[in-house]
Amino acid sequence: MAYKYLVIVESPAKAKTIEKYLGRNYKVVASVGHIRDLPKSKMGIDVENNYEPYYITIRGKGDVTKDLKKHAKKAEKVYLASDPDREGEAIAWHLSYILGLDPHDKNRVVFNEITKDAVKEAFKEPRSIDLDLVDAQQARRILDRLVGYSISPMLWRKVKKGLSAGRVQSVALKMIIDREKEIRNFTPEEYWSIDGNFKKGRKKFKANFWGVDGKKKKLPNEEAVKEVTSRISGKDYDVTKVEKKERKRNPAAPFTTSNLQQEAARKLNFRTGKTMMIAQQLYEGISLGKGGTTGLITYMRTDSKRIADSAKQEVTDFIEQTYGKSYAAHSNKKLKNAQGAQDAHEAIRPTSALRTPESIEKYLDKDQMKLYRLIWSRFVASQMKPAILDTVKATLNQNGVIFVANGSKVKFKGFMEVYVEGRDDGKKDKENILPELASGDVVQSEDITPNQHFTQPPARFSEATLIRTLEENGVGRPSTYAPTLQTIQKRYYVKLAQKRFEPTELGEIVNNLIEDFFPEIVDVSFTAGMEEDLDHIEEGKEEWVKVIDRFYQPFEKELDTAEEKMEKIQIKDEPAGFDCDVCGHPMVIKLGRYGKFYACSNFPECRNTKPIVKEIGVTCPKCQKGQVIERKSKKNRIFYGCDRYPECDFISWDKPVGRACPKCDHYLVEKKKKGGKQVVCSNCDYKEDVQK
Repeated sequence: MAYKYLVIVESPAKAKTIEKYLGRNYKVVASVGHIRDLPKSKMGIDVENNYEPYYITIRGKGDVTKDLKKHAKKAEKVYLASDPDREGEAIAWHLSYILGLDPHDKNRVVFNEITKDAVKEAFKEPRSIDLDLVDAQQARRILDRLVGYSISPMLWRKVKKGLSAGRVQSVALKMIIDREKEIRNFTPEEYWSIDGNFKKGRKKFKANFWGVDGKKKKLPNEEAVKEVTSRISGKDYDVTKVEKKERKRNPAAPFTTSNLQQEAARKLNFRTGKTMMIAQQLYEGISLGKGGTTGLITYMRTDSKRIADSAKQEVTDFIEQTYGKSYAAHSNKKLKNAQGAQDAHEAIRPTSALRTPESIEKYLDKDQMKLYRLIWSRFVASQMKPAILDTVKATLNQNGVIFVANGSKVKFKGFMEVYVEGRDDGKKDKENILPELASGDVVQSEDITPNQHFTQPPARFSEATLIRTLEENGVGRPSTYAPTLQTIQKRYYVKLAQKRFEPTELGEIVNNLIEDFFPEIVDVSFTAGMEEDLDHIEEGKEEWVKVIDRFYQPFEKELDTAEEKMEKIQIKDEPAGFDCDVCGHPMVIKLGRYGKFYACSNFPECRNTKPIVKEIGVTCPKCQKGQVIERKSKKNRIFYGCDRYPECDFISWDKPVGRACPKCDHYLVEKKKKGGKQVVCSNCDYKEDVQK
């Protein structure tokens, strides 16, 4: 089939979508990501010659390159339509080199959404390749290569093979380890609260102790509590003050990459990599039946909060028609981007607010639907009016002992009609409606209960809270978070325990070495400063070679010192406490790529290994001979099985509790529920709550 123009994009899915929009004069093909890169087998950076990178065609891309050259020869003009960011610009630059195109020619096409109108509009105004963007991406790649290919081989020699270090991953690892140190060094402090249940007539409400004789008072111990409660006599309390206020609650801004990753973790339980994979699918296009393949969201790697005026107008009309005019914000206020945010494209939003989740549900799979609904709801809510809450604060007094009751009631839901942002603690905001109270009223206490508490250590990082902390500190960029978290887990520097990051012994060893010999690599402010330097390169304010040189000159000296002074660390094998069932030699506990395991000390003569399993103290309910042990699936999900497998094939996703159901005699398992746990029967409808 004859064509005049060749368009090159990264992915086959994107190519398929765009080709439908452009018509028969265009041929759209995919490079399938990068065509050229630095070699894997060596550094590939000439540090003696202005850090000149040595690029090669990526292994396995030979046939793709041949096809691209063949298509390019047939076309009158070649357009490069890779993604609208640094990475996409670099892909376009490498393609122009491979195909012999002039990078100054106007053959670069960018669009923020893959819809018919956006794509056609972009082809009306092609531009030349932005070499400042290319230099910024190239500088990042060279920096990461200098760090990774200098420190990693040293770690291989001094600790063990397979280790790695990187600019962003090393900072993320240090943050996790620093938090773990805070937890280990934490000393709990005792404190008390006094909670009261009160009533006015038949209406009941809660209030909490505030202070004594008009002054706020802390309750550090039981003696302080007794001092307060000794002043309480009888059940009548005077209402001395009632404050009523109207409070506005504003909607959250549309998603950037990092807060999409955080919210998907909180609300959908999605891992970061999964979120980005599904977002890519929604961006590149989904077949909507007769409507054809359409990109459903704007570009998903962005730290901009900007929204196009046309999108604002469309969503405002939609809100007015669906929820009423009183819900539409009609705001021209421009949301402020974070410092250093790239504003080349918009926040993440649906390509059309009229494409409601319900209208396209049948075309999306379950996970695509969940993420699209999240993006659509957040965007629509961001353009709605604030919620209005009526708040009440009532002060109760008896003999100078003061309790305070706080109540709130939603007066106007506003954006909350569509969406409410999630919280890291998993709690949801609830209305607390107080009875009608006025100064001079008398209310009665039903019970006054002192409660002892102890301060808690800071929580370990979840994926959501770690991404938020990295972003707040200016470390990394939207595209780096998912691969960073994957790498530190893949190297077994950290493990996920109950969805929280916990450092491993290996992670602490690597972090200590990098802290000792390469302190700037794990310094948050230094790494954030490097991100600013990369931004300056993109803006044409800095030369990339000078930025690299400022980093490398002191780094090279640190490398020489580390090579000389870093001692070899031997990770000793721990005795397992039993002998090998193959050769009789003692078994030991070894540290491997995926954690600890049992191995024969007679290696390599004997290669017997066993996984380390955790017994839960329950006899197998199926064979009544083996022990139930905790195992992990390929996706790292915990399940329970018999240690006599494969003789006994018992497995359960829920933890058996070692008791039989009193109703049907099948085994009972423990399940999580909101606010606690529940023991349920594996066969019938029997349930019992677990006492805390």
